[in-house]
Amino acid sequence: FTAGQFAELSVLNPEVDAASEPEHLAFSMASSPEETELMFATRIRGGAFKQALRNMALGSEIQLEGPYGNFILHEDATRAAVFLAGGIGITPVRSILVHAAKAKLPNQLVLFYSNRKPEDAAFLDELRDLQSLNPNYRFIPVMTQREKSNPGWVGEAGHIDYKMISKYLDAVVAPIYYVVGSPAFVQALREIKDPLHT
Repeated sequence: FTAGQFAELSVLNPEVDAASEPEHLAFSMASSPEETELMFATRIRGGAFKQALRNMALGSEIQLEGPYGNFILHEDATRAAVFLAGGIGITPVRSILVHAAKAKLPNQLVLFYSNRKPEDAAFLDELRDLQSLNPNYRFIPVMTQREKSNPGWVGEAGHIDYKMISKYLDAVVAPIYYVVGSPAFVQALREIKDPLHT
């Protein structure tokens, strides 16, 4: 697979009510192609399918179809890639960033990663540490409810907006943006306007 793609997972003989749940769900591959294990990450909510995945014993069989998708890094290394990721939407971005570090890609990469609190942020330490492996990568974690964090958060807070993005991208020319997260997160970012050109 190419870093950033997804697959469809089906549990064989799932204990799932077929009338109310899909037989399969799509999951982005969080691992990079260079890693030896194929990793998926998700938030476990109340859905029966995800509960069935959570309760599976080690060694259980699943069906996997794919890979699919074109959420992959563009080929033009002269244009920076700016990732705006929210919550567990980070999974395909992690795949791309780990791949870029391992393959020593020349692309300039910037990640804005929004979560409520640091405790909610998957891969937070690893994404920060990747900066030491890839000099072309910059990480900007953002917490929307930092006051609820224990201990307190030191770093960007609030919601990703034009002012925050421009603060870190003032020297970046013609970046390509990748937006991934909940539908509400994606919609809010689509509505960001440059105050000088509204």
